Amino acid sequence: MPTYEYQCNSCSYKFEQSQSIKAEPVKVCPKCHGDVRRLISHGAGILFKGSGFYQTDYRSPSYQKKAEAEKKTSTPADSKPSGESKTQKSPPNSSSDSTKGK
Repeated sequence: MPTYEYQCNSCSYKFEQSQSIKAEPVKVCPKCHGDVRRLISHGAGILFKGSGFYQTDYRSPSYQKKAEAEKKTSTPADSKPSGESKTQKSPPNSSSDSTKGK
């Protein structure tokens, strides 16, 4: 249920009221019974925490230590891009293969 902020036009009293979106806005100040107006509020921030949200951001300290240790022990050969190889093979269905033997 959303919380709305109101301010009295007579005494400037500010207050919050939790109410349904479909409910009528508050019209009377609870302090002086004057007219009130609804304020534009900043709203609430959203924090996604828990399983399923940004799992890598909230790793346990033991996981972070293991990952750091693995970075230190990795060799330069492990960091070679997977697309590079010493021997290049042509694709099995290349156009040059289909013309051979005709």
